[in-house]
Amino acid sequence: MSARVLIIEDNPANLELMTYLFSAFGHTVLAAENGHQGLQTAGREQPELIICDVQLPDIDGFEVARRLRTDPALRSIPLVAVTALAMVGDRDRMLAAGFDGYVAKPIDPETFVNKMEVFLSPEKHTGTPVSFGGQTTPARQESPQGQTILAVDNLQVNLDLATSILTPSGYKVVTAHGMTEGLALARKSSCDLILSDVCMSEGSGYDFLQAVRADPKLRPVPFVLITSTLMTDADRAKGLALGAARYLLRPIEPEVLLAEIKACLCEKGTN
Repeated sequence: MSARVLIIEDNPANLELMTYLFSAFGHTVLAAENGHQGLQTAGREQPELIICDVQLPDIDGFEVARRLRTDPALRSIPLVAVTALAMVGDRDRMLAAGFDGYVAKPIDPETFVNKMEVFLSPEKHTGTPVSFGGQTTPARQESPQGQTILAVDNLQVNLDLATSILTPSGYKVVTAHGMTEGLALARKSSCDLILSDVCMSEGSGYDFLQAVRADPKLRPVPFVLITSTLMTDADRAKGLALGAARYLLRPIEPEVLLAEIKACLCEKGTN
């Protein structure tokens, strides 16, 4: 039996990752982008679990915890902090504030939901992920074709999200934190497709794409650009003109990303 989980998180990428992970395990996700919205949603929806970032743009997680614990209708709901803070004494401070536990960022997509289900009643534990269509997701395994995808992004949360979507479908995922590392890995390993962010701190996705297309060994590899920033027709035209197979916009539904990647690999096979 699934649970309703409220996630209070102001970072869109972190919220997207946690939402996907809980949804993949069959849970219903309620989302709030700040503390006040989170408290209103908690009062209205009465979730079985609340995941709350500590650093929020209005009231912080500690104030959220205080208000939840002083509300007779909400005080019994398990409350878990998710924080980038990792200082000595943080755990004791959070427990004293009313949190039942905490997880440090960046979260581990492979273990996150299982760790959170500890705070749910046993009948709410799902144990295994399911797809958005309701079918059981294949266990982690190598793709029958041995297909490897190189994901390149300077944000770890985006790499975690890509890994959490692609690996359960049988792909082997290799990650790199920018153009230089990505190019080195692409030349060192045999990848079947490259998924690259457009806006990176060290060399853009366009620069990376040009470098890949200039390398005779890498030139045939399908290259997919993905971005979280507003995409214009000119941006898309530039990416496709440089040789990108696809130009995608985040947030993107997992099944859409999987379909686009599968299509690119099929197109490669027919060339």
